[in-house]
Amino acid sequence: MLEKGRAIVMGSMAAGSVRCYAAMVAAQKVYVDRNETRLPLRHSHHRYIIDGPNGAQRLTIALQSASHLMHTPMYAVRISEHGNWRHLHWGALYSAYGKSPYFDYIAPDLHDIIHGNQSSLLNFNTQLQALIIDFLDLPIEIITTDITPEITAEAIDLRGKIGGKKPDALAINTVPYHQVWAARHGFLPNLSILDLLMNTGRECIYTLLKSI
Repeated sequence: MLEKGRAIVMGSMAAGSVRCYAAMVAAQKVYVDRNETRLPLRHSHHRYIIDGPNGAQRLTIALQSASHLMHTPMYAVRISEHGNWRHLHWGALYSAYGKSPYFDYIAPDLHDIIHGNQSSLLNFNTQLQALIIDFLDLPIEIITTDITPEITAEAIDLRGKIGGKKPDALAINTVPYHQVWAARHGFLPNLSILDLLMNTGRECIYTLLKSI
């Protein structure tokens, strides 16, 4: 299903998993569907998992209930400030990765995005994704657009096939890498790309290439 060098279509994700980024590196060209619906089934559109002192921790971006419905397109989903989630996310990221090799390098820009004033989830995800790709110098071109028949003819459609709650069937290997908390609870797979970034920096490209 996944072909190196062939474009893919994906939904918008908040700090998507290492597997998602491996798929994007394989494709190099990624169309992000701004009109994607059925978002509650995706989960990764506003959730990501990091590795902290107590193991895997799922971080959730609060959404306005009126826009968190099955039929709402991604571009119309709105962020809520309920629960002070921005402060909680930053605290969790600092606790998890404050002593990791690359935290200090990305912390200022990452802090600005986490504590930004975005009202659109798509905007938040796009900013975070752009920071990650730029910081890691990944060979990925992201095009956020309306998905046309021409695009679906060109690209492999991975909407609903990767980044969800259930495991996907893509030919992507799990490649272990150094994790800050591995001595405490072992290696944890399928975490957010932020975990790989914090632990390996730009060398993460080698892990992603080995995965595909």
